[in-house]
Amino acid sequence: MGNIIALGLVSFFSDISAEMVYPIIPLYLTSVFSVTPAIVGIIEGIAESVASLLKVFSGYITDKYKNKKQIAFAGYAAGLLYKIALIFAGSWGGILGARVIDRIGKGIRTSPRDVMVSESADKNHMGKAFGIHKALDMAGSAIGIFVAYYILKNYSSAFNYKYFFLLSIIPAVLGLMMFFFIKEKSEKRIVKEREPFWNDIKKLDNQLKLYLLVAFLFTLGNSSNTFLLLRAKSVGFDDTTVIFLYFIYNITASILSVPLGKLSDKVGRKSILVSGYIIFSVVYFIFGFAYNKIIMVFAFVLYGLYTAMTSGVERAFIAEISPKEIKGTMLGLHATIVGIALLPASAIAGFLWNLFGAKIPFILGACMSLGAASIIKIFMKDKVKA
Repeated sequence: MGNIIALGLVSFFSDISAEMVYPIIPLYLTSVFSVTPAIVGIIEGIAESVASLLKVFSGYITDKYKNKKQIAFAGYAAGLLYKIALIFAGSWGGILGARVIDRIGKGIRTSPRDVMVSESADKNHMGKAFGIHKALDMAGSAIGIFVAYYILKNYSSAFNYKYFFLLSIIPAVLGLMMFFFIKEKSEKRIVKEREPFWNDIKKLDNQLKLYLLVAFLFTLGNSSNTFLLLRAKSVGFDDTTVIFLYFIYNITASILSVPLGKLSDKVGRKSILVSGYIIFSVVYFIFGFAYNKIIMVFAFVLYGLYTAMTSGVERAFIAEISPKEIKGTMLGLHATIVGIALLPASAIAGFLWNLFGAKIPFILGACMSLGAASIIKIFMKDKVKA
């Protein structure tokens, strides 16, 4: 449990740093560089997708050399470089480059970190373990967002984006320091020739193959959270209140991640995942049609519930059903598949918004989510054991 807490604290501090900046980026792009929603979508799509290509390779290297801690550290260190790059960026192209650095770091660290979480957990409490990690992760996000909200609200007249990016470096450094408390499971490094990657894929459980397909289809309709922030702004919320809405989303996910992770250990992953995708669909329909501020606040709360129901639970599912020798590769493959889908998802959402208004991209996302829920409900087994 100590290792899970330590890994959670790495994410906690790193996410304070990341989320201090994340909700500011669309505001920075639109107010300073006057970019359109389509450009925002391209920036987010490229950043997420290019970086995600690294996730499967990061997982593969983790499985092959067993150097999970070092790889994860390198990935989190990229978050520090990201803030420095933001400080020196002088155009939206510079912001794109900074975002790619950040997402490359996430691509490097995600698989080894998740493998360490799974190895530190009791096999009967995998959902709880990932729930604890996700709770600390989202708590850090919530604090980072609240810091951004507080500073923007109280010092808006004297707000300086670059000074704010500089301030976000502090928690990033604290996150890296948490690695001193992580104990990596001792394993002999393996450098022998492995079978080709596609041979490993052929051996996978059919349920895991199904879920990887579902994740891809779902993500095609799940555009960047940036669009949720822009949508809230279009309804009438000012910049500071938009950031507070994002805080509400993160704190909701943080509070609910552990109980829902534990619930998935008892009732199975299927029920939680299906319910989560249905809730996502409801959220996106609300974002598409709502013009009332109170309803919009409710949508952000529901979005936090969706994240708590799916983020940790799907990683627990993948970790427990994947063959031990390629667990990191499979966790990385899932992240890569999601990342690849995010490029067209965010680009399509941005162009649909420009051409037809905000309603259409959210309707598309809601329908894709209902389709994903239906596939899981019909074809996935109720209980899948490793």
